[in-house]
Amino acid sequence: MADVATGKRLSAQRVAITGAGSGLGRELALCFARAGWRVAVTDIQSGRARRVAGEVGDAGGEAIAQHLDTRLESDFASLVERLDAEWGGVDVFINNAGVASAGTVVDTPPEDWSWMLDINLMGVVRGSRAVLPRLRQSRGQLVNIASFAAIANAPGMAAYNVAKAGVLSLSESIRGEEYDQGVGLTVACPAFFATNLMESFRSTDPRQRDTVDKLMKRAEVSAADVAADIFDAAVANRFLVISHRTSRWQYRMKRLAPDRFFRAVLNASRSFIKTGKSDD
Repeated sequence: MADVATGKRLSAQRVAITGAGSGLGRELALCFARAGWRVAVTDIQSGRARRVAGEVGDAGGEAIAQHLDTRLESDFASLVERLDAEWGGVDVFINNAGVASAGTVVDTPPEDWSWMLDINLMGVVRGSRAVLPRLRQSRGQLVNIASFAAIANAPGMAAYNVAKAGVLSLSESIRGEEYDQGVGLTVACPAFFATNLMESFRSTDPRQRDTVDKLMKRAEVSAADVAADIFDAAVANRFLVISHRTSRWQYRMKRLAPDRFFRAVLNASRSFIKTGKSDD
């Protein structure tokens, strides 16, 4: 799902993706590569970035690999400098890198709050600030990966919810601020899908890891499906992307019947808060 396009379209050009060494980032890199784009594959793990860059080449695209830690403004500055030097700029920039956690407001320790917000929210802020001047020059597209957690705000995922809701709000702000500059904005809010996000998962209750892992494995869409939706939205300058059919219905319910939506979320997540098990 994506909202109505503005009529702008991007042809095959230059894209840079954070956290592209695995999971959704890798699928995005391959999706753009198959369409003939040049792809800058960045990741905190340099080996993964180089491996995916090789896959991009096999898929018919041109790639560069770059180490990037989204907690460091200097890493974003180095990436932008390289994009300018080697490609003359960038047309699509995707803030994809992120981590996962579960826990209530009370149970989540302050250090986990700081870790989550620094990577999942401030990492997007840093990336946006670094690249927006270049996207103004190319009249390009900024893509931010949020989550349906930003809309559902289910109990027991407090820090993750807040960080992703911040990404959604940030995206809406940038969309208005950059409109007259010719920069488009896409924000993706996928629900659970199978990926390696659990590698970074933190929780005060180990049983929550098993629950989240099960929800990811039985998802109705794959990382490749989500990547394809994001690609289509980015090149057409569509704003909101919700890939899961069930989530699209839930989004409408929240807008039309917010109390009913709240009760549904509460009933589905009550046992998750207490025992790490979900009724969903």
